[in-house]
Amino acid sequence: MKRLFYIGIATFLSFASQAQEIVSLKRCIEIGLENNYSIRIIRNEQIISNNNATIGNAGYLPTVDLNGGLNGTVNNTRDERKDGMVETASGIASETANAGLTVNWTVFDGFGIQAEYGRLKELRAIGELNTRLTIEDFMANVSSEYYNLIRQKIRLQNLTSTLNLSRERLRIVEERYFIGSMSRLDLQQAQVDFNADSSAMLNQLEVLHRSHTNLNRLMAIDNVEERINQKDSIIHPNPFLDEVDLWKSTMETNVTLLLVQKNQLLSELDLKKAKSRNYPYLRLNAGYNYNGSWTETGVNDFQRRLGLNYGVTIGMTIFDGFNRKREQRNARIEIENRELRRQELELSLRTDMSNQWMAYQNNLNLWALEKENVVAAQENHRIAMERYRLGQLSGIELREAQNSLLNAEERQSIAEYATKLCEISLLQLSGQITNYLLPEPDKAGQ
Repeated sequence: MKRLFYIGIATFLSFASQAQEIVSLKRCIEIGLENNYSIRIIRNEQIISNNNATIGNAGYLPTVDLNGGLNGTVNNTRDERKDGMVETASGIASETANAGLTVNWTVFDGFGIQAEYGRLKELRAIGELNTRLTIEDFMANVSSEYYNLIRQKIRLQNLTSTLNLSRERLRIVEERYFIGSMSRLDLQQAQVDFNADSSAMLNQLEVLHRSHTNLNRLMAIDNVEERINQKDSIIHPNPFLDEVDLWKSTMETNVTLLLVQKNQLLSELDLKKAKSRNYPYLRLNAGYNYNGSWTETGVNDFQRRLGLNYGVTIGMTIFDGFNRKREQRNARIEIENRELRRQELELSLRTDMSNQWMAYQNNLNLWALEKENVVAAQENHRIAMERYRLGQLSGIELREAQNSLLNAEERQSIAEYATKLCEISLLQLSGQITNYLLPEPDKAGQ
């Protein structure tokens, strides 16, 4: 067991020695923003939305087409006259060439073009919001894993300390056993406790490795086993968040709420586009054409025509089977549904904010309480260890004090991490996570 334990420790230290750069949470986020595959994909989709939001795609501009062609025939002919004469010819070739330039322009279609252009611009804004949503989710995930890695390192330190205490206890028991002042039962119990702590240590190394690889995956680092040398070694929850400010910010900048509002605008533009069919439309067209023909028979060997054509079309749909009314009714219902979804989302956000705020306050109180418990458990263990060395305390009682200290340290670590997770969730809900986790350079150290 000892051999396996030291192998595990050596493996962990060899990985840790590979770390080069000391990285902060901000640096991890910056690396991920450059490399993360989901972010790169959503940014490309945003570029597509930006490319589509043009007046040409909306239909404001005319279309210009250029076309041309060449056709030819080779015929054998036989003509029989009424007087009995027969004329035959073979291999008679004729060719026709044409080219034309045409322009078509819809000048007015009942404000449908304006509605389509507004829709394309809203889709562009939705693309930007989707990018922001992906980035905020990414930042929350990286932050959670970054602090989870710190928590797992702290737990490893606590287990290491516990293991060292068990090793010292085993040493004392072995010495006393060999001089006959302790029984073999005491020695075996000390050995069992030492092995149990060694096993917990090895399991924690696996948990720590998993946290490292998860963080590297989020940052899209090819070598997922690369060890990150974190700048932070402890978790500092922020106890100064304000619920009123958070809710106000949520109503103004929550990205999911903004997306629902944009979808409301899209529904209104769909109604406007459906109403455009109630109006007449005006279309212009013009063209310039060339036609040329060559033939081996007839009076003329070659004919050419150049000509300009133009036209104006005014029209209006009088009856279309009541489809316009149906589409407009459906569009109005969709607007109502969008409004209902917005109200539902606001209620959901209010519920999430209330629950997260309650959890945040509760974990802050637990964190303060557990810090006091750790101090008391440390003093209790110190006294127990001194009494054990003097032979005034049994091994079982010492083990209880040791477990009490480890449990108190674990509860404090859990409370710190849980408080930080609530803090991250509140900032994400309120749309402040970007400003909080990527502060200005002069505030980066605060």
